[in-house]
Amino acid sequence: MAAGSGRAGGAAVKQRERRGGAHTAARPPSRKARAERLAPYVLVAPAVLIIVVLRLWPLVLGVNFSFTGDGELNGAPVGLSNYLELVGDPLFRTSLGNVGLLVLLLPVAVAIPGLLATFIYLRVPGHRVYRSVYFFPAVLSPVIVGAIFNLMLGFDGPLNAALGAIGVGPVDWLGDPRIAMFTVVGVHIWATFGMALVVFLAGFSTLDAALLDAARVDGASLRQIIWHVIIPSLTRTIQFVFVTTMIGMLTSMFGLLFIMTSGGPEGSTYLPEYYIWHQQGQMNRPALASAASTVLFVVMLVVGLLQITLLRRAGRQD
Repeated sequence: MAAGSGRAGGAAVKQRERRGGAHTAARPPSRKARAERLAPYVLVAPAVLIIVVLRLWPLVLGVNFSFTGDGELNGAPVGLSNYLELVGDPLFRTSLGNVGLLVLLLPVAVAIPGLLATFIYLRVPGHRVYRSVYFFPAVLSPVIVGAIFNLMLGFDGPLNAALGAIGVGPVDWLGDPRIAMFTVVGVHIWATFGMALVVFLAGFSTLDAALLDAARVDGASLRQIIWHVIIPSLTRTIQFVFVTTMIGMLTSMFGLLFIMTSGGPEGSTYLPEYYIWHQQGQMNRPALASAASTVLFVVMLVVGLLQITLLRRAGRQD
């Protein structure tokens, strides 16, 4: 009997413990636990609010405005009329064609600061001086840069004079529709690659020096070190530089275009950014400019995603 009573008492105690545990599990979380759970959202909320108010909301308004009319139809819905007009505008088609040219020249714009950063990291003689010299053009205004190169690249300028001294005829760098865009892009690369150089140098700070030492011990050449050690180690940095350089080419060349060519000759140096300014500021067609801005945003988004995808695949293959 005593043993049976003990077992029954023990079972009753265990049952009460289970009930107490269930009661505790069902108890709502304390105020401190709720505060800890909400803290990350509270901390992120100001940044999210700023992005929504200053970025996403204006973007939505701009896209909505692109479906309205200009002039007498100001504010009236016109559907896809603005986008159809863009398709039929030869200047806009030229600007999109120049975007394709920028995409083709983008590897050059990234390779130049990448190689220079590699040489500086490997401490070539005078690397500290080179770092300052390479970055200096990045602090100059595009207006100043454009004015300087207008003088240098003029038909009677010093560059053509130097070419004449070696028996080469003068080149109309800014007046020939076939080469004017290449000239402006080259000046833009010269003026802006200093910032990409700094990003690459920051990426080199994360590179494991032991890998370079091992490659040198194994007798690897400079080309092999760059291709098999440096590039795979800096994949994320290269992705970042590719995307930011492309965005800079599409959205930061207005000053150079305005000073050096004003979109000419024959509209050959138009880019979407310059076309948007022309429609908004010169033709007073803000709705059409909004449509062009929307197209430019989509182009940058697609190109950026494609770049990241291709670079990630290349990194995995390496």
